[in-house]
Amino acid sequence: MNKMLRFGGIIACLFLFQSCNNSKLMAETAYGFFNSPPEITIESVFQLYNNLGEHADAVLYQSEIPWMDFRESPDGDSGKIEDLKNQIILADRENLEGIFVIDPLNGLNRREFQQLPEGWKASFSNPDVRSAMKNYALRIVREFHPRYLGLASEINTYADAYPEDFYNYLSLYQDIYDTVKAESPETKIFVTFQWEDLNNLWPQPEEKDYSPGKIKWNQIEIFEPRLDLWVISSYPYITFDSASDIPDNYYSRLLTRTDKELAVSEGGWISQDFKHLTATVKDQEGYLNAIHRQIGERMAFWIYLLIQDINIESYSKYIEGADLETLGFFTTVGLISKGGTPKPALSLWDQFRALK
Repeated sequence: MNKMLRFGGIIACLFLFQSCNNSKLMAETAYGFFNSPPEITIESVFQLYNNLGEHADAVLYQSEIPWMDFRESPDGDSGKIEDLKNQIILADRENLEGIFVIDPLNGLNRREFQQLPEGWKASFSNPDVRSAMKNYALRIVREFHPRYLGLASEINTYADAYPEDFYNYLSLYQDIYDTVKAESPETKIFVTFQWEDLNNLWPQPEEKDYSPGKIKWNQIEIFEPRLDLWVISSYPYITFDSASDIPDNYYSRLLTRTDKELAVSEGGWISQDFKHLTATVKDQEGYLNAIHRQIGERMAFWIYLLIQDINIESYSKYIEGADLETLGFFTTVGLISKGGTPKPALSLWDQFRALK
């Protein structure tokens, strides 16, 4: 697997659903998953939401930006917004809250913007990029009133690749933060950080200073004070042979660096060997235990990537090439098998959720 690629929102881009029902989420940790069905069928989507209703409080919608729809205004017509609105009933039926992450970048390749219009410069200095992202964020807030809004996914990976353009992103983030807060002060705003990369656990070809194990705290702290909570993604099976190898302070170092709430926006552990990676269902339990023991008491929300394994053949109709190959590294992350059999980690997940 190309370790510089991130899964992000590629599946969520296919089916987007939203709920504005907040009744399950008060001060408790919200447990949830991406809205990613095991297959690309309507029947599979309904089954997904049945499963989420039993095992989750929230759904994370990682949405690419419909650039042209929001180039000029937050109020433009948009098929994506209509799709979200039309699907609210699926989440409301299961009493699920929506957590939004707006993602300008390709979910499987941090070096690329996601489907920019032809002729647009791929840079956060581009006025069209800046306007469209800001307008889309405002529209999401106005339509769905989410408590949590992310303004990019795993942004530290982009900072490693394009350090100069990262500062253009930072200024855009600050602008959107202030604008959203002026309109919706209660919305908690964040950006997500890829934890393994932040820990320098794999070399990035663009990085000039690679120090294995040294946490790049500056890539988070540069967002302060406009960061309402610290949010990470974590797929440690890419760097550790077994979940038992996760250090006892791997996640808890976050507790010593900030007093703010924490959250996990995506992550997981595969349950079967894949290529050079080895895994068992016990590793999934070890992964959940590591997060719960180390930072469980401080989490605002905890999003595990997939509730159910995905059928790669079904997804191959929509994804191809390198993206499809990368997707293969995540197909058994789910807590339920492709055939519908719960894995042992699902029971552990439910136990943690019952303790909140």
